[in-house]
Amino acid sequence: MKLDIRAGTFRAFRNRNYVLYFSGQSVSLIGTWMQRTSVSWLIYTMTHSAFMLGLTIFASQFPSFLFSLYGGVLSDRYNRYKIILFTQTVSMIQSILLAILTLTNHGSVWGILMLSLILGVINAFDVPARQPLVHEMIQDEADLPNALAMNSSIVNLARLIGPALSGIILQKFGAGVCFLLNALSFVAVLTSLVLMKLPEYTPPSRKKKITSELTEGFLYVKQTPAIGALILMITFMSFLVLPYDTLLPVFAKVIFKGDAATFGYIRSFIGLGAISGTFFLASLKKGTDLKIVLLVNTIILGIGMILFSHVSYFPVAMLCAAICGFGTMSQSTICNTIIQVNAAPHMRGRVISFFTMAIFGMLPLGSLLTGSISQHAGAPNTLLCQGIIALIIAVVFSGFLRKDSLARKVSANF
Repeated sequence: MKLDIRAGTFRAFRNRNYVLYFSGQSVSLIGTWMQRTSVSWLIYTMTHSAFMLGLTIFASQFPSFLFSLYGGVLSDRYNRYKIILFTQTVSMIQSILLAILTLTNHGSVWGILMLSLILGVINAFDVPARQPLVHEMIQDEADLPNALAMNSSIVNLARLIGPALSGIILQKFGAGVCFLLNALSFVAVLTSLVLMKLPEYTPPSRKKKITSELTEGFLYVKQTPAIGALILMITFMSFLVLPYDTLLPVFAKVIFKGDAATFGYIRSFIGLGAISGTFFLASLKKGTDLKIVLLVNTIILGIGMILFSHVSYFPVAMLCAAICGFGTMSQSTICNTIIQVNAAPHMRGRVISFFTMAIFGMLPLGSLLTGSISQHAGAPNTLLCQGIIALIIAVVFSGFLRKDSLARKVSANF
């Protein structure tokens, strides 16, 4: 059967630049998830501390909270394409350094934390430039929501494959090889960027002071309640619910009495659920209310976490993990889609930086909180509480999510 890319799930592939981007990112993000999984497992095997797991995630993500607003200003000021070339190159160097330290047996907890901190700073400037660049890859504006949904499919496909590969490689060759493979994966994304033919960059006519542009971006979000409410919701979810993956190494090693491969399987089943949700989102028909989908998926996430927290039979637990992945997918994907489609072009970088700050700022703080609480309450009870909180957040924001004015405007583009 011939694949019709003029409409439906894969319509964004009509754009050559986006096909290149999708291909390069698919390879690179698999390496990224291999590295993330390996770092978490390595830290836990070295320390046997859930708190140190939280601290590691804090080190890799909190810099995005501190610097993503400046990253958004730079994204609106300068050539996003060149910014991404730089950040992806530096990310590759970070992976190479991590591989060298580990392979030469010079890796220490604090050395890994320092390199994770450096990666967090890089991401603070990479994400606000990379997300809006998709607009320049798409020739038909109607393809944009589909392209953003397919972007999420890249992440979730990598989330499925990367941890599984990482679990196998960790067992046979060690973390250093995982880090080295991640470094090599950046060749794919850098090659795809070089092959792109983007519209000629036009610098903004005038540049204000950075503080003025930051204030302007904040006022824009404040005066656009529909976008501001979504950012507020993802802030609560990122702080109180989404850091549940901090506890996954504990479940793999302590609850299920497993090893690195067990950890990889848990990660992969979450990824399987997430990629299923992503293709579901990409296949939505015109007229679908995205905010209702977000509400339902938040409830699904909460239920999945409650079930996973106290299921001891591993195959059933993996089914629950897939449910968690399905619910997790919509949190950033739907919010990102609504925000990007509705944000003014000259504000897009700064709006995305607020969105990035909400996720990468709250996730590391939430990881610290999750790790600390689990030290006293245990991983199962901590995850149970996070699932209940997800349901509470769904109830609190249900009034906003059931308003269909903005959602109908977005879904009309699908």
